[in-house]
Amino acid sequence: MSDTPTPANPRSRVLVASLVGTTIEFYDFYVYATAAVLVFPALFFPAGDPTTALLASFAVFGAAMVARPIGAIFFGHLGDRLGRKTTLVISLLTMGIATFLIGTLPTYETVGWVATALLVLMRLAQGFALGGEWSGAALVATENAPEGKRAIYGTFPQLGAPLGFILANGLFLAIAALLSAEGADPTRPSEAFLEWGWRVPFLFSAVMVVIGLWVRLRLVESDVFTKSQDAGLVRKVPLASVVRNQGKQLVLGTFFMLATYVLFYLMTAFSLSFGTAAEDLAVPGLGYGYTTFVLMLIFGVVFFGIFTMVSGPLAEKFGRRRLLIAVTLGIIAFGFTWVPLVNAGNVGVMLWLVIGFSLMGLTFGPMGALLPELFPTSVRYTGSGVSYNVASILGAAVAPFIAVALWKQADGSPVLVGVYLSAMAVITLISLLIGKETRDIALEETQELATA
Repeated sequence: MSDTPTPANPRSRVLVASLVGTTIEFYDFYVYATAAVLVFPALFFPAGDPTTALLASFAVFGAAMVARPIGAIFFGHLGDRLGRKTTLVISLLTMGIATFLIGTLPTYETVGWVATALLVLMRLAQGFALGGEWSGAALVATENAPEGKRAIYGTFPQLGAPLGFILANGLFLAIAALLSAEGADPTRPSEAFLEWGWRVPFLFSAVMVVIGLWVRLRLVESDVFTKSQDAGLVRKVPLASVVRNQGKQLVLGTFFMLATYVLFYLMTAFSLSFGTAAEDLAVPGLGYGYTTFVLMLIFGVVFFGIFTMVSGPLAEKFGRRRLLIAVTLGIIAFGFTWVPLVNAGNVGVMLWLVIGFSLMGLTFGPMGALLPELFPTSVRYTGSGVSYNVASILGAAVAPFIAVALWKQADGSPVLVGVYLSAMAVITLISLLIGKETRDIALEETQELATA
């Protein structure tokens, strides 16, 4: 009989469970991000100035980011005390219900400000749920990973971001094409799409949630967490413990993620606004039709997925810190290439998207292992979740809003937006230079640190 213990969760179950949940969560989030650009300014934020309506729509988009740290604290408390599995199921249900309900909301024309208030409420629920989703999925992957493969396993929850983007935007694209009106402005959605077509991607999320729940309910707790429970290391208030004992890791983890978040939402939410804005507006954009630019985005996001997977083996070979320092330097340089790239025609715009999303994969992929490795088992869910989601306020909550304001300030040029990206990446670079490598830290060793 073999002396090798049978893993608590088979490899295929771990990878699928960590991937499917984040794919659904990011799908739900991207569905809103796309609608925030395409239809919500007209349906929920009517204003005489289209830029003002867009900024209002993005403000609600950012409000969900503010709710994410609250969700991280709540779900982190549950995950560090009760276990990862139960918490992941609750967060997925919360996200799915909120997204489905957005698809049923009345518009401003029907009930006035009540419609906007309900949209804000559902958006806050989305952010609250996502605050607990990512760290739980990352822990399922990394706490069940074989030795020397933690960064590789950690890329699977990260892969949910590009997959969710492709699913959400692909569905929006298909519906917009089916409901397109002959002779209509290609940069504007059709009347049928504005009336009911935009609701379909939100309602469809219910089907995906059922699939995700089926996979996650088959998980069992990892040996790492079970041993922590058996050793009596579970904390009554994980947040208090992590703030008291791992405050430096919390701050560093937050700034490790800053450039990633800013790049993430500039290349998705802002780029869609910039790419589809007409060239003759007061704040001009690139003037692409919606269908054309979303196809370009999807092509770029394929590179996001590829380089997310590539980052895992690289992070194992060179270390998380060394890889991320090199990639962050690349992001700083990338910020100064925006104007020459987008002014170089179709090829230049495509290069802009491909380079941006490739850097996104390389910086986002290692975070699935790096952030959990910063914290001991007893507070790992809370610590990694708070770092990841506080960064969402500093980066993603304000990035689209600041980007639109800078775009307007520069009279339609993205030059200031690129400089903003580079400046945020400098902050991340400084934090990486201060931080230490985590590749060779065993999760059980960090568990012992909790008793110190």
